[in-house]
Amino acid sequence: MKNADRITFNPRQCGGRPCIRGLRIRVKDVMDLLAARVPEAEILADYPDLKPEDIQACIEYAAAQLDHPVMVTSR
Repeated sequence: MKNADRITFNPRQCGGRPCIRGLRIRVKDVMDLLAARVPEAEILADYPDLKPEDIQACIEYAAAQLDHPVMVTSR
């Protein structure tokens, strides 16, 4: 992940969920906005502490979380 250092984890913040640069903006919140097709420019306007690289980091993080092996059992 190119922007992995932008994703932070703090057990005392947001329940330990992944956030952006120690801010109280969760990766999930940004991903929910993107999934709702909110334009990046609007997200950045609504969250002035965010940078375009933060949004990219959220996408990279989410993609990495989905890349895991799946075990299938036979019936």
